[in-house]
Amino acid sequence: MTLAESQGSDARDLALLNEELGLLIDGATNHAIYMLDPRGHVTIWNRGAERIKGWAQAEILGRHFSLFYPPEDVLAGMPQRDLDRTSLAGRLEEDSWRLRRDGSEFLANITMTALYDEAGALRGFGKVVRDITDQKAAETALARREQHLLSILATVPDAMIVLDEQGRIASFSGAAERMFGYCEADIVGEKADMLFPRIDRDRDGGFLGSYLVFDDRAVAGAVRTVRGQRKNGEIFPVELAVGEALSGGQRIFTGFLRDLTQRHRTESRLRDVQSELIHVSRLSAMGTMASTLAHELNQPLTAIANYLEATRDLMVDPSPETVLLVRGALDEAAGQSLRAGQIVRRLRDFVARGDVEQRAEPLNALVREAASLGLIGAGQAGVETVMTFVDDSVCVQVDRVQIQQVLVNLIRNALQAMAESPQRVLTMTSATLRDMVEVTVADTGTGIAPEMTDRLFQAFASTKQDGMGLGLSICQTIVEAHGGRIWAAPVPGGGTAFHFTLMRSSADAG
Repeated sequence: MTLAESQGSDARDLALLNEELGLLIDGATNHAIYMLDPRGHVTIWNRGAERIKGWAQAEILGRHFSLFYPPEDVLAGMPQRDLDRTSLAGRLEEDSWRLRRDGSEFLANITMTALYDEAGALRGFGKVVRDITDQKAAETALARREQHLLSILATVPDAMIVLDEQGRIASFSGAAERMFGYCEADIVGEKADMLFPRIDRDRDGGFLGSYLVFDDRAVAGAVRTVRGQRKNGEIFPVELAVGEALSGGQRIFTGFLRDLTQRHRTESRLRDVQSELIHVSRLSAMGTMASTLAHELNQPLTAIANYLEATRDLMVDPSPETVLLVRGALDEAAGQSLRAGQIVRRLRDFVARGDVEQRAEPLNALVREAASLGLIGAGQAGVETVMTFVDDSVCVQVDRVQIQQVLVNLIRNALQAMAESPQRVLTMTSATLRDMVEVTVADTGTGIAPEMTDRLFQAFASTKQDGMGLGLSICQTIVEAHGGRIWAAPVPGGGTAFHFTLMRSSADAG
């Protein structure tokens, strides 16, 4: 090959290379790629530059690149300063605002490189510009959402703990720090089991043990109550819910924990106050029955006094016949004293404060004992009592005194409701309903006033002039605490029937 042919071949290869390089540059439509001469005039302009900046190649070649800067940056001398910085450092990369042909601004990621020839002389600058307006907006929105989420997590009262598959702590919220007493920096990487008492870890498998054995995630995600242990060793009740997610192909677990200490204290105090209120209600009921009780006790005491006076007179001149009479009188006096003692004992048991204790009690005996107290004075008021009970072997799981309080309250209400009725019949019945029993106290009184139908069991709702409206509300509280319910229904022909249910005990007699 001759020299001329060799030179021609090299020229064709160079032309082909330049063509391929041009195609490559023009194909980068997401990037504005252009060149500047040493003074900042545009010498090369690709299609990406046309799309991003808006100028066609024909109208931008030879023009100064300061066209791309906002006016205030031009007045500040930024274009020339950028050329000088690039010449000195060889490369400049930054994010800055630039102009399009239509005057709109966009946030650009700019890379400018100084180009030198073999002799070290500056030939110009190569620039690559990418529009990152949408990207930055998305990053800003994401950062804002993350900050919002972090602010929520920092203020939410529930503790949040994130764990990896091995149960190691990856994240420990501010609420968790306050709840357990550990700093996040000290506990990240540790096993979460350290937050729970050892005896519970051994029994339940720790924080994740019982969760991971579930196949049904709906069951696993249920809220449950466990015990936590603070850094100082204090054990406290915790409400725990665990969720699961995938991140990078790995399972992560998030535990949400709520300290129940204050709730339990409040519930305990509420139970104490409620128990005290129930006790006060019993005392109040006895107060309203005071005159009737005094009359009921006065009868056996008067009889005792009369029998003793008779025996005194008979012993003035004793004879075999009078001794027999004295013996009979003393027997009667003893019987009346026992009757008075039973009344006093029932009253003492009924008004005693005592601890609330539910145990198996024979239903019929419980109802009859309550009736003997609640029906004091009913005979003198002309009230007929009808009782129909289930078999005596049926037992209920109750606190005896509290259920008797319900019965006494319902009986006394029934007696008051029939005070002006021509027919006065009080009916008490019991019936079994699978694992429950139903007790009914019905009267033939005036019935429930229409305005009280929806408020019957509300506290302080009463139609009695001297009533506080707590009796039925307390009855409802007691019955519901025993797992039952209480309601009222009209009786055909007039009157009201109060029904309540109780849990049947497995200790039924027989």
